[in-house]
Amino acid sequence: MASGTASRSEDEESLAGQKRSASQVLGTIPKRRSSSRFIKRKKFDDELVESSLAKSSSRAKGPSGVEPGRCSGSEPSSSEKKKVSKSVSAPVTPSLVPNPSLPKRMKKSKQPLQVTKDLGRWKPADDLLLINAVLQTNDLTSVHLGVKFSCRFTLREIQERWYALLYDPVISKLACQAMRQLHPEAITAIQSKVLFSKAEEQLLSKVGSTSQPTLDTFQGLLHKHPETFYPARTAKALQVYWQLMKQYYLLDDQTVQPLPKGDQVLNFSDAEDMIDDSKLKDVRDDVLEHELTVADRRQKREIRQLEQELHKWQVLVDSITGMSSPDFDNQTLAVLRGRMVRYLMRSREITLGRATKDNQIDVDLALEGPAWKISRKQGVIKLKNNGDFFIANEGRRPIYVDGRPVLGATKWKLNNNSVVEIASLRFVFLINQDLIALIKAEAAKIPQQ
Repeated sequence: MASGTASRSEDEESLAGQKRSASQVLGTIPKRRSSSRFIKRKKFDDELVESSLAKSSSRAKGPSGVEPGRCSGSEPSSSEKKKVSKSVSAPVTPSLVPNPSLPKRMKKSKQPLQVTKDLGRWKPADDLLLINAVLQTNDLTSVHLGVKFSCRFTLREIQERWYALLYDPVISKLACQAMRQLHPEAITAIQSKVLFSKAEEQLLSKVGSTSQPTLDTFQGLLHKHPETFYPARTAKALQVYWQLMKQYYLLDDQTVQPLPKGDQVLNFSDAEDMIDDSKLKDVRDDVLEHELTVADRRQKREIRQLEQELHKWQVLVDSITGMSSPDFDNQTLAVLRGRMVRYLMRSREITLGRATKDNQIDVDLALEGPAWKISRKQGVIKLKNNGDFFIANEGRRPIYVDGRPVLGATKWKLNNNSVVEIASLRFVFLINQDLIALIKAEAAKIPQQ
């Protein structure tokens, strides 16, 4: 019995020592009444945070606070463990014991999202072009105005991207890795688009505007000033940029004329008079020159062909004006007189149309005017034995006789002074009345015999 009481007193002293050590570690902790019953319920958000903080604090301070009690050789009961854990976790707040692991996790989860979003708008080619352009000009405003990126960026976006490449280690590292993966040809194309610096423009402006510099001239500039020009510059690129500077009067020996003062405004005709045609340099177009040469050769061939066929038309065309000589002679049956040409009908049947290389006709209407709407064989004028003239339409377009349309595969009688219109070309049909009277008289005698 005495041994039982002695063990009980030892347990109570050990429990009191554990409580005393816990109170020394946590400071003055007010006592809180709690029940020994365990009710299983869900914890709220603030309780979850407090319990997690309490666990971390108990792990951090365990060797100096609670763990030495276990080394005394006595183990507290389960109810006492619950009391101690509740008394420890209740008064602890997040402000007293900060947890550095939580904000680190939040930063790690947010940073990749920010970087990937930023890199999605800015391509590696844009970053390389931005870096080279800024190194050449040292002016972000000039870069914004002169450089053409893959998409349209504002000046503020360009500034933020440049500062991020300089001072943000994460974005800078990812951008450098992406730029290293670019193809060499893509890098060469990007470097050719870099803006010209002021020092480069000053060297190019010294080349005279009246001279005709060649590629060797600009190649010499590259050899003389390798430290000034960008390494990716070529003689052809310098020549193109020099021509652009010359066009906008940016060379040293060029001066821009001031606008006239007062109310007078320079109009287009005055500006055209001020232009010196000798200073304008026409760009040679090989394709256009070849087409002009072919057209000139074709026109000369047509002119030679017309000159060779001129004697054939002298029989049908008596005069160009139609006023110098009488309309009829002893062999002319009728005349188809136009505004420019007079066609003589000296056979009983003639064909009208448009002459081509493989189609020869009696009356070529192209001598009167534009005849591209006329068929190659437009119609036929025929004299019958009774002295009547008829015109037959054999083309696709109608022929108008005194305002009446004569459609295809039909014919119409022609009288003296009839107006014949073919594709907007008008002619007057005149009949040699004396010769036709003789023909009618001979036709009347034949049946009597």
